Amino acid sequence: MLTLTEQAVKELEAFFADRDREPIRIFLAPGGCSGPRLALALDAPGEEDQALEANGFSFCIRKDLLDQVEAVTIDASPLGFELTPKNPLPSTGGSACGSCCGGCGSH
Repeated sequence: MLTLTEQAVKELEAFFADRDREPIRIFLAPGGCSGPRLALALDAPGEEDQALEANGFSFCIRKDLLDQVEAVTIDASPLGFELTPKNPLPSTGGSACGSCCGGCGSH
């Protein structure tokens, strides 16, 4: 259900090196032109959440979201954490380059 890459584990260990390990929420964040995306935040699990453990870290995700995505892989890059669901999230039909906001210099 939840996989952390080696780089993600290193980043999480560095983040929690000088603080208590709090639960990490996997949630659906707005994604602009590209549609919604999965993101991370520190948050305690609630009644509608599924608690997950991976590599010594505690995660929570809404049960309905977990049912939708089935599984999540968390990786880390120079731009931050990248969450990849097993089942793709619905798209708004656009792309990040120019389809909704005239980005990338298109008019």
